[in-house]
Amino acid sequence: MSSPKAAALGTESIGKLLIKQAVPASIGILVMSLNILIDSIFVGKWIGSIAIAAINIVLPVSFFIAALGMSIGIGGSSIISRALGANEKGKALIAFGNQITLTLFCTISLAIIGLLFVDDIIPKFGGRGAIFDPAKTYYTIILYGVPILAFAMMGNTVIRAEGKPKFAMTAMIIPTVGNLVMDYIFILKMDMGMQGAAWATTGSYILCFSYILWFFLSKNSELKIQLSHLKLRKEIVSEIASLGGVTLARQAVVSITYLLMNNILFNIGAEALVAIYAIISRMLMFALFPVFGVTQGFLPIASYNYGAKQYQRVITTINTAIKYAALVATVIFIFLMIFPSEMILLFIKNSTDLSPEELKVNTYVVTHAPAAMRWVFLATPIIAL
Repeated sequence: MSSPKAAALGTESIGKLLIKQAVPASIGILVMSLNILIDSIFVGKWIGSIAIAAINIVLPVSFFIAALGMSIGIGGSSIISRALGANEKGKALIAFGNQITLTLFCTISLAIIGLLFVDDIIPKFGGRGAIFDPAKTYYTIILYGVPILAFAMMGNTVIRAEGKPKFAMTAMIIPTVGNLVMDYIFILKMDMGMQGAAWATTGSYILCFSYILWFFLSKNSELKIQLSHLKLRKEIVSEIASLGGVTLARQAVVSITYLLMNNILFNIGAEALVAIYAIISRMLMFALFPVFGVTQGFLPIASYNYGAKQYQRVITTINTAIKYAALVATVIFIFLMIFPSEMILLFIKNSTDLSPEELKVNTYVVTHAPAAMRWVFLATPIIAL
């Protein structure tokens, strides 16, 4: 039997359920997005625009490995939600165990490869000129923590699959607060520069993982796996791959886009254009948090009802989610069309001791970034689809 929390996914009104699932998801993603945004503001204000560009060089690698954990999480969580909806708890446990094994093997293997070829990877991802040294510093430290982040991303989707969005929200808030506190200590107080920014981010991954591990070991989770559940099952792995592969393909395209854009923009305008792209990318992650929240919130509702063969509720869930997300996305679109310059200035270091190179980059960013931001966000109202 599924728990009352999970069973409610098949009985309560779709609108009420979507709000209950999407609001905690949105808050969690908001805090996580604020983390990315404020982290970039701290780096820009306390280290410089080139440092923001350096972090953007690392994103394609770290983002892809983290996305691997997310895709395994989404693929497996769909199985878990449908299994709980169909009262097949044994299958849910096997799916969760297989998620853990897949995440462990894939992410650690990729992290090792990434560390072995660091000097080759960074220039290929656009980390050239003044960007190379800070990018290498950040990349090396971050890659130690990325497998931990992948586990956290995977575990977070499983928590939602159990019908417990508030715990999933907390799992996203804890590392965000931790990262900002560690940014303040490591960058501003200890003057560790890029190393401080990297260790603050890696430390936040560890905090997130620790909370999620506590959740699954505590009485809050109904998924208590055994060693036998960790053994890979061909049919489960195949289903995780087919469902999560869509998410992974989408995230892989994002990583490839970062890779190509960093190189193209560096060739056109060196560090300044890469910095503009980095700032707008951060705004993109932050501004769309409500849309991502609705997306995360609707998944367990749709999956559970599909497993329970309540197909009309699945259709209603999808339609309601699109309406909610489109409305919110339109409000975001209007705000960013009106205030792009104000958003850009948040990331710029205003100091009298700037080097000529940093000053040149800042001037270019302030002049050209607002128009670029308007173009990037032009399709925001339809992104919910």
